[in-house]
Amino acid sequence: MKRNIELKARVADLAAAHGVARSLAAQLHAVERQRDTYFCVAHGRLKLRERWPFDSNGALGESCAGQLIWYRRPNAPQVRASDYSLIVLENGTEMRDLLAGSLGVRAEVEKVRTVYLYDNVRIHLDEVARLGAFLEFEAIVDSTCDEPAAREKLDKLIAVFQSVLGAVIDGSYSDLLRC
Repeated sequence: MKRNIELKARVADLAAAHGVARSLAAQLHAVERQRDTYFCVAHGRLKLRERWPFDSNGALGESCAGQLIWYRRPNAPQVRASDYSLIVLENGTEMRDLLAGSLGVRAEVEKVRTVYLYDNVRIHLDEVARLGAFLEFEAIVDSTCDEPAAREKLDKLIAVFQSVLGAVIDGSYSDLLRC
């Protein structure tokens, strides 16, 4: 199982958040439309992510490989650990139909996500349908970065992004949609 240290917060000005990411010289990794379908499960969260990348001209491309992601993390409005497993899928549509039929759909989240990479941290700037703009940091815990170091990286990024951060979110986008 893999682990991230993460934080999710509202952002009032998404353009300003992009400006902060660029000022850090964070590497633009991807811009894509995503649909996350959350399924009803007894423990943690299970979602299927379908992705459609935008090209350099802003045109939406063909669907790329989907991801089936199971994760477990506490609902807390603070920096927190998330344990997860991820499987890449060639055909997300068939898997979505199979899981929807067998488990039931809990929620569906549509968003445009811009991913920046900075010092082993994924910076997600999200425009989420029906919810608004958000920023998410995910520091990867691995052999090159232990959990205390990952938390320190997030603390530094929180300080840098402080001017654009709004309320910290304690759950997932699916939780916000169900309220």
